[in-house]
Amino acid sequence: MTKRTAFIAGNWKMNLDHQQAIALVQKLAWSLKDASHDYSTAEVTVFPGFTSIRSVQTLIDADGLELTLGAQDISRHDSGAYTGEVSGLALKKLDVKYVLIGHSERRQYHAEEDSVVQAKTAAAFKHGIIPVICVGETAEQLESEGAAAVPVRQTLAALAGHASLGEFVIAYEPVWAIGTGAVATPEVAASVAGKIRAAIAEAHGDDVAQATRILYGGSVKAANVAGFLQSSEVDGVLVGGASLDAEEFSGIARFQKHIVL
Repeated sequence: MTKRTAFIAGNWKMNLDHQQAIALVQKLAWSLKDASHDYSTAEVTVFPGFTSIRSVQTLIDADGLELTLGAQDISRHDSGAYTGEVSGLALKKLDVKYVLIGHSERRQYHAEEDSVVQAKTAAAFKHGIIPVICVGETAEQLESEGAAAVPVRQTLAALAGHASLGEFVIAYEPVWAIGTGAVATPEVAASVAGKIRAAIAEAHGDDVAQATRILYGGSVKAANVAGFLQSSEVDGVLVGGASLDAEEFSGIARFQKHIVL
């Protein structure tokens, strides 16, 4: 079986100005260094708002930090009259390694349907940025379709129609668990991740499926992260509010210290 490096991702959403972002990254990096964190076993990535990306990138470069950098969105277009959008070309120039695509808030508040997610995934592939494709069901969909149907459908739609697939990450975020305090059980998260992986294998081959990291997101904290990552199907977590607290996020990144073997 393919060995997959754990992926700990912090989505800051629309929080922090560039000065606050610098302070948070410094504190996070110090906390992880003090704990002798091994980035080769658990990659740690931050996803600042657009106004903070340059500041965070400069800090990472200047201090030689091992944190990696992500963006919260990408335009399907490379350039042109698309006011307010940010192209993959511009993000790549800032050494952005990852980009969130299809987050539930984008789907809900910006009407991003599967076709938009697919086009943005294509843009990420084109510019050598790794898409973190977010999938998940609402409480109503959970009741009517079960826990795996919607995320599997969204995953396959995002990956359809590409001439070739680059590296990508899938983040399963049950919408009913985002910022609510409700949390899917580790067993549910593992089951859904397994079904997503099986669907990728059927559509794109077992090699692609085994190489793909699948994350869980939804009210993740240092106190519960180890339970999710005990499953071989769940390769990391996408963290929202808790990623704004350097000590808490550091504790999440150091999940291996909490796993009971």
